[in-house]
Amino acid sequence: MEACLYEKLEGNVVQCNLCHHRCRIKDGRRGICQVRENRHGILETLVYGRLIARHVDPIEKKPLFHVLPGTRSYSIATVGCNFRCAFCQNADIAQLPADHQGMIVGDTVTPEQVVSEALARGCRSIAYTYTEPTVFFEFARDTARLATTKGLRNVFVTNGYMTPEALDDIGSDLHAANVDLKAFSDDFYRTYCGARLKGVTETLAYMHQIGIFVEVTTLVIPGLNDDPAELRALADFIVSTLGPRTPWHVSRFHPTYRLLDHPVTPLATLTRAREIGLQAGLHHVYVGNAPGLDGEDTLCPACGQLLIQRRGFALGAMRLKNGACPDCGTPVAGIWE
Repeated sequence: MEACLYEKLEGNVVQCNLCHHRCRIKDGRRGICQVRENRHGILETLVYGRLIARHVDPIEKKPLFHVLPGTRSYSIATVGCNFRCAFCQNADIAQLPADHQGMIVGDTVTPEQVVSEALARGCRSIAYTYTEPTVFFEFARDTARLATTKGLRNVFVTNGYMTPEALDDIGSDLHAANVDLKAFSDDFYRTYCGARLKGVTETLAYMHQIGIFVEVTTLVIPGLNDDPAELRALADFIVSTLGPRTPWHVSRFHPTYRLLDHPVTPLATLTRAREIGLQAGLHHVYVGNAPGLDGEDTLCPACGQLLIQRRGFALGAMRLKNGACPDCGTPVAGIWE
């Protein structure tokens, strides 16, 4: 299928404008994502509807804590990714084409089938996740447009490297996103992800500008992105660019893929990261991948009362009333209905 968002250059070269890499792709070659191929001057997507994963997840697993809490999300993915993260947690599918000579696998599914299955399974949203949804953008966009007409919400779990053109194309059919802000260092992005920090910060700013509800996640890796000054700069960016009501998730790292020589994140580091975020002015800083550690519950930013109680992906008390604290009336940012 012909891809969207590209332009033809001289000599059968094409430029893909889907993500900030803006790959220039020669005839017969693929872009960095390994799932978009130039065939005689026509850019083709190789993964339209080729789903490698289809699951029903709690929305909290994304993690999205301020989007329809307690509901289920129909979660889909194809193979491929436009990053090469050394610590990729889903490398078996995200890096499959890159690690296995361009291999493309997956069941052929239509947007209609995805939406029908989501509704049949009692889901309130569709999550484009597990790998980078930008690389299967055409299918995600078509599915999202249909899903919206059926009353479903659409959420991206993303590295945040898509272009403004891509966000404009999907438009109001993308309701929320959890964006990985993996570090606040360009050197980290270049060394460990094969990307640049600026592309992510620009995308976050644009998402906020056009009204997509955003939550941010940072996987805290010992010795790489856990310096308190860097974490404070990252938190300050969220406050100044996205606003203090933006949820920030600080998650525990476990050795994986090609980053096996770093230890599991100490719990004290996560606690410190959460404190840094709160001190920077963020209203909601959550701790992930560390069951039992304080930082899972949603508290009122004004009076401190418990609003949503969580234990892992399970919810206890949920006291929000019309998106606000029932005790003092302070509104809490999110998608609650």
